Amino acid sequence: MTNLACNLQNTAAQHPDNVALRMGEHSMTYAQLADAAGRVANLLKDKGIQPGDRVAISLPNVFDFPVILYGALQAGAVVIPMNPLFRPREVEYYLSDSGAKLMFGMPGDAAAGAEEAGVPFIEVPLPAGIGESIKQYEPSTEFVDRDDSDTAVILYTSGTTGRPKGAELTHFSLNKNQEVVARTLMAITEDDVIAGCLPLFHVFGLTCGLNTSVATGATLAMVPRFEPGAVLEMLDKAGVTIFQGVPTMYQALLAATADREVNFPKLRVCASGGSAMPVEVMKKFEQKFGCVVLEGYGLSETSPVASFNHPNAERKAGSIGTPLEGVEMRLAEPDGSDTAKGEIGEIAIRGHLLMKGYWKRPDATAEAIRDGWFFSGDLAQMDDDGYFFIVDRSKDMIIRGGYNVYPREVEEVLYEHPDVAEAAVIGVPHEHYGEEVIAYVVRTGDSQLTEQEIQDFAKERLAAYKYPREVRFIGELPKGATGKILKRELRDSSEG
Repeated sequence: MTNLACNLQNTAAQHPDNVALRMGEHSMTYAQLADAAGRVANLLKDKGIQPGDRVAISLPNVFDFPVILYGALQAGAVVIPMNPLFRPREVEYYLSDSGAKLMFGMPGDAAAGAEEAGVPFIEVPLPAGIGESIKQYEPSTEFVDRDDSDTAVILYTSGTTGRPKGAELTHFSLNKNQEVVARTLMAITEDDVIAGCLPLFHVFGLTCGLNTSVATGATLAMVPRFEPGAVLEMLDKAGVTIFQGVPTMYQALLAATADREVNFPKLRVCASGGSAMPVEVMKKFEQKFGCVVLEGYGLSETSPVASFNHPNAERKAGSIGTPLEGVEMRLAEPDGSDTAKGEIGEIAIRGHLLMKGYWKRPDATAEAIRDGWFFSGDLAQMDDDGYFFIVDRSKDMIIRGGYNVYPREVEEVLYEHPDVAEAAVIGVPHEHYGEEVIAYVVRTGDSQLTEQEIQDFAKERLAAYKYPREVRFIGELPKGATGKILKRELRDSSEG
């Protein structure tokens, strides 16, 4: 049986009393997690959810997220993880596009978005959680059989054009990726405690944090949101052995401990991904925390880990390492041919990690996956030892504080304002967040539209991390011969 939820069943049978989840003074064993997930599976059956139906989850890192996730997978449903910071219009789009049949989430924006989409909503009030809603159900012992190619999770992502599209990750791709990561990169066992700082609605936290923990019997020590003080306390009290985060998290931990020494003797390995780790930050963190940082690379479409600096091989600072076991990576030209040695090319990937495709977008799938290779849109060089070094992102996605911000989505909102004639959104380097969101706007006619008015307009329609923190008014946006906006010129002027 391929069902990803079987990992929980197996671990609960082998290590029932091991702590699966920990948050502050609260904990949940594997037996308790499996029991709660089984109750969710029966709740879904009672609600008429059939194998293949889409079920959305909009929650922060709390115990209810894995309970609902594994319960839905056990019932054969396809899970749609969503950022709990989404506004109603964003929620409505995800639900409508995926054809979701049911949604779990907190009261507020998630409930409002579900109502707009006409999707039944099960409230998960925090901190009480879902316990009251599922206690009337017996835990299901049935695990719906799934084929390797069946979709387990749809993660929404986009590049520079169009609205977010859903990457279909299969039971096989997610399970294989977590297994190889746990075995070859981090040597995870039931004695490990993994820091659950990465959001579980993001593929990095989902695969490398939650799925690896559940499959190995390790403990996932969770925090609802990243806050340096809370994380440092968790590292100490939970006895964390493995830390996973994006570069801004490492920077924040360094800043929070700048005036004092730290001592985390159990911490044995750290993993970084999501964006490039500044070499100086890596060096300072390793010196301060006494733990090696391994940097890697992946995408939502690759489940996510594609390459890494492996623990048993040379580590090269500034590199995303070498391909994961069972994965091939190469550099390609626009026509798909191999890039000449030493030259810059687009990273192309193939192997067990690839998504099934983009949900209901055959054209986008065909454009991204050609002859079995996924074309990432990221530009890199490869050295003589086969290590890859990211040079630039050919897609214009902005990564702000570890969250993906898609310029086109922000631009679509700005264009809804009647006084906006043209808009272009870019990311510029930021000391704390990695990148910051900047909007260039051309006003209509004699409009006196202000920066504050645009920001207020965007705040009402976008999650807090997406709206532009700076608005620059411009008479005309730079364009090429075909009329395409030249964002590179905007970036150069911003950074110059």
